Amino acid sequence: MKKAVCIINGPNLNLLGTREPDIYGNVTLEGIINSLQQSYPEYTIAHFQSNSEGELVNKIQELGNEYEFGIINAAAYTHTSVAIRDAISAVSCNFIEVHLSNVFAREEFRKESLLSDVCQGVITGFGAQSYFMAMQFIRSQSGG
Repeated sequence: MKKAVCIINGPNLNLLGTREPDIYGNVTLEGIINSLQQSYPEYTIAHFQSNSEGELVNKIQELGNEYEFGIINAAAYTHTSVAIRDAISAVSCNFIEVHLSNVFAREEFRKESLLSDVCQGVITGFGAQSYFMAMQFIRSQSGG
């Protein structure tokens, strides 16, 4: 039986590949997800992206008790959303917070995360590799 991971991405990540490539790189979100699926075939990887905070909360609630592990890049909502924080806290899924850019080397407001203390860990600043690093951790925790 395949293990399952949910990956939830927030606002503007649908623009990866064209959005500020000097910060976020040239790879698309679809490219990242496809590469993860190819690199971790032993996992079923559910993926959801939305620019809407409410839709992200709904998806966390929907998937959060069905999956042992999740990866979340809440993007700008990382710094503002008590609702997403509360949703993560309310479910049994162990989330890992990821960011493509090094948020600590950017604007002051990006240095505070409302999510990091309710996530199992944070990976930031390694571009698309941040997702792969999260999957590597998940693999190590789930006997893969």
